[in-house]
Amino acid sequence: MTSIEEILELEQLERDIFRGAVVETMLTRTFGGQVAGQALVSAVRTVEPEFRVHSLHGYFLRPGNPTIPTVFLVDRVKEGRSFHARRVNGVQNGETIFSMSASFHHVGEVGVEHQDTMPPAPAPEELPDPTLGADEKAMWFGREWAKWDVRIVPDDQTQRIRGLAAQQRVWFRYREPLPDDQVFHICTLAYMSDMTLLSAAKVPHRGAITQNASLDHALWFLRPFRADDWLLYDQTSPSAEFGRALTQGRIYDRAGRMVAAVVQEGLMRLTADETKANPL
Repeated sequence: MTSIEEILELEQLERDIFRGAVVETMLTRTFGGQVAGQALVSAVRTVEPEFRVHSLHGYFLRPGNPTIPTVFLVDRVKEGRSFHARRVNGVQNGETIFSMSASFHHVGEVGVEHQDTMPPAPAPEELPDPTLGADEKAMWFGREWAKWDVRIVPDDQTQRIRGLAAQQRVWFRYREPLPDDQVFHICTLAYMSDMTLLSAAKVPHRGAITQNASLDHALWFLRPFRADDWLLYDQTSPSAEFGRALTQGRIYDRAGRMVAAVVQEGLMRLTADETKANPL
């Protein structure tokens, strides 16, 4: 399988123009996390190292063709003393398939500190490796994301918070050691954050056959972390209606530090066609 290093290695075509690699996949459209991760790398390449990305907001405008590369056009929107801003458009065949804004904050500023407590969950070592199963999810993880160790906490082991409509918790990590560069771990998390999140909205509707696709994605990076260490993805879906589902996630490291927060809306359209259904 293609490594995350290969996925995030972009070719620079011009000062602010980059091209992402084609990644072998069994998906019929380009994985949203791949487009978001590559777009973020292109933005990072235009910013000085003393500024670090703290948030991104992206829209998936058209299905990407996974057999051709995506070209990323970066617009240097702002270069201030404390914050930089970039706008990135991912283009295939002359059409924009993904549009993203990213904000960068000068490293080292000091302010107040607080965070929510990490919810309880069984240790990842207590959960089965999904690639070792025989069901459809095992096939997807084993063939599409074999380099990721993704362990979904079973329903009967999930301590639910009363009043929340849909809840799911997932442990994940990259299976192989990654470079020490924190920016690389941030871009790796941008890739990973699109995986499993929309499925949180399916928890109350296990039997429904749905066509799923990411519509938009917002991600905030809160504290340093490593994507090759276990991270807990605490996912909820506060609402679903009119063929769309809103999902949100909080990501913690094993020490209980909240390292990132995510909000995503996705298409979740009822369909009788099982070939359009996505098990994740």
